[in-house]
Amino acid sequence: MRMFLSAAALACLACAAPALAQTQTVTDATGDFLAGYTGPKLADLDVTSFSVSYDATDKLFTLGATFAGAITAGTPGFYVYGVNTGKGAIRPFGRIGQGNVIFDQAIVVQKDGTGSIGGTPLDSNWIAIAGNILTVKVPLSLLPSTGFAPQRYGFNLWPRAGAGNAAISDFAPENATLSASAAVPEPATWGMLMVGAGLAGGTLRYRRRRTTLALG
Repeated sequence: MRMFLSAAALACLACAAPALAQTQTVTDATGDFLAGYTGPKLADLDVTSFSVSYDATDKLFTLGATFAGAITAGTPGFYVYGVNTGKGAIRPFGRIGQGNVIFDQAIVVQKDGTGSIGGTPLDSNWIAIAGNILTVKVPLSLLPSTGFAPQRYGFNLWPRAGAGNAAISDFAPENATLSASAAVPEPATWGMLMVGAGLAGGTLRYRRRRTTLALG
């Protein structure tokens, strides 16, 4: 005997499922240094991909990035992540065509694997460098909201060789921020999808039954 779960039961199962980590990724062209960049064109200052992930269970962001070449400690440059937690009060890049890169907090990571948020050092265990890959984990507690839910926090990564806009080599994403919110549906959304699937399945079975009766 075949068993069918009702739409309501499917929705309850979906809502009871553990929250999924949300991830969003953008790619960035190789060799696309900014036109006004005056620093050394090092491969580890050229972003090729950037991702933002948020784990609602652990309340932890994971920022991943790849570069055109291996990250080399002792060479010029470091990495800045702008974070818009809702207020988005800082908009300093309009003159270089990046006016939509807005933030209210900044994370700075050095090529030696150290980093900080404002005056707060990041635990060295939260930063990992492996060849051309940089991974930074940031607890939500270090990025208090100014209006957004964590899944909506906007991030942008820009490597730089020093101070001033002319020292910024690249932006990822270009003229925008990246959040984790568009990656997978929230549990409530899964529930609605399941309800829709259940109703569609019930309608299909009902139509098949009517067709069978009509032909019988």
